[in-house]
Order: sequence, then structure tokens, then C-alpha cells
Amino acid sequence: MPISRLTRLVAAAALAAGLFAAPAHINAQQPYKVIDKWKIGGDGGWDYLLADPPAHRLYITRGPQVLVVDTATGKQVGAITGLHGTHGIALDTAGKLGYISDGGGNAVVVFDRATLATVATIPTGGQGPDGIVFEPVTQTVWAFEGHSKDAAVIDAATQKVLALIPLPGKPEFPAADGKGLVFDNIEDKNEIVRLDARSRAVIANWPLTDCDGPSGLSMDKDGRRLFAVCDKHMAVVDANSGKALAAPAIGDGPDAAGWDAAHKLAFASCGEGVLSVVDTSNPGYPTIETLPTQRGARTMAYDAAADRIYTVTAEFGPKPAATAENPRPRPSIVPGSFTVIVIGR
Repeated sequence: MPISRLTRLVAAAALAAGLFAAPAHINAQQPYKVIDKWKIGGDGGWDYLLADPPAHRLYITRGPQVLVVDTATGKQVGAITGLHGTHGIALDTAGKLGYISDGGGNAVVVFDRATLATVATIPTGGQGPDGIVFEPVTQTVWAFEGHSKDAAVIDAATQKVLALIPLPGKPEFPAADGKGLVFDNIEDKNEIVRLDARSRAVIANWPLTDCDGPSGLSMDKDGRRLFAVCDKHMAVVDANSGKALAAPAIGDGPDAAGWDAAHKLAFASCGEGVLSVVDTSNPGYPTIETLPTQRGARTMAYDAAADRIYTVTAEFGPKPAATAENPRPRPSIVPGSFTVIVIGR
């Protein structure tokens, strides 16, 4: 039984016995619930997703394409196709273009957000672009490449690669602070790198405490805090100094993080089938909710305008037996079962 649920049961029993009055914050616990499920269907796996609140869209990377879902209706309204192995999406600040890290094609694909037409394919010069972010001060796109362990920096105006920045290890998800700095998790080194977008260089390496294999990364830009999700812990880091602030417990197998500036909450979507919610306004950084979602729902996007969290998964068949060629086989995905889980208050 989740600790948070046990706490509520104990509190309810004590109240019924008249032993104590409920603390003022008790009703603020467990704020989120699953409010809808949109069955999208189709075949194949998936990776990151991104919400575009003004356009009421949700972008989902899925193998050789990016699906586009209308968040008002829950229906797929389009797709960007002809790709190889997609991972992440970034959007420019002008509202015109989007950028896809096409890891299978070693390229960043640029698309028109109005028509969803591909307008450019930019070879990165490295291998395996994965996490991607748009940096607004320099108007550049940063694609972090897992195989070649570098970051490709692309000028949004010319659509040319400006630099290929070596990294100390395998990069995962990035975050930009909106002031000219970019941060990225280095998964195999258990650290965060801080990069200067103007000089296009790594300017700090920060080891993470109680954090093994950091993947998803989110940022509180106003409070200057980073939230890196790792197996069973979220590393909270001061974005100015690199100091470890906390390591609240979360679910197992997370791959994405989110930040709610209005309510000061940080999220982790975890593959074991839970969404962990951390109260960052409390000095102790308590995990106030462990919401059951569905097995495999490891990536997420937060829509700040609607206060909605979107995560995706599918139903799985039996896991194949391990072999010498494939010692860690994955279970098959049940065809047509791919679903968006909508979480709200």
C-alpha cells in the first residue's frame, strides 16, 4: 500500500475515534486523479511527448512519426511522417516551427506547426539525437545525442549546425532556463551539466546525490531549481550552485519530469505505473501523492494552461524468454492498445 494512502487511512480512523483534529493541509493531499483516457491505437513504441497549450495540442513521438492530438477532443488530428526513430519535440518562441529529434536518421527535422509539413531535415553531425530543447535567448535548437555523447547546436534562423559540443557521458533530457543556460542529465555519470548557450560550452558538472541513471529533467525557472528523475528518487538541485537540495522518493522506472509553477509541484511519470507528485513549497519536499496510472506510463507532458498531465502507455503481452542474443527481452505491445492517460484535479 502506498505510504500516502496509509497515512490517509490512519488519519481517517483517528478522526472517527475523536483522537485528533485533521491538520489544515490534509485536504491539500492527493490533488490529482485520472480524469480520462484517449485510445489512440496504432502499433509500435513511443518516447517523449510535449504539450502546446495555446494550440490545444499534444505531440507524441512514435517511431517513424510524431502524432498530433487535439487536447480539447482527445482525437488525433494529424501526424508528421516519413521519419526514422523519433524521440523528442521542441517548439520555437514565434509559434511557427517545431523541431523533432530523429534519432534513427541522425537528424533534426523541422516542421511547420500550422500545416505539419516538413520544411527541413538537418543532419546533426553526431549520432542518436534524443532529448531536444529550444533556447530562446540565442534562438538555437539543442539536440543531445546519446550515441556520440554530444550536443548539436542549430541556428533556428539559418537551420545550420553551429557547434557539436562534447559531453562527459550519455545525455538524457535537457532544460533551458530562458536566460541563456541549458542543463542536461548525464545518465551514465549520474550528473547534470550546465551549458552556456552564448559560448556554446559546458561550464559546470554537478554530481547528483541519491540519483542513479537520471533521465527526465524539469526546471523551476523562477525559483532556480532543477528536478532530475532517477530510479525511485527525484534529485532537487540548485540551478545556480549545483547544490543538492533534496531527494524525495518517487516511483520506479521514471523517464520524464514536469513542473507546475502555479502550485509549486514537481511530477515524475514512472514506468511501474504511478505518477509521483512532490510538494516543493514544503522545505521537506514531501511526496504528497503516488497516483496509480498504468504500467509503462513512463513519459509525460504538463499543460500549465489546463493544469493537465498527459502520459501514454499501452497494454502488454507476455514477456519472451531471455536468450543469449537478447538477455533482456521486452514484452510485446498489444496492437491497437496505445492510450493517452489524462490526469487533472
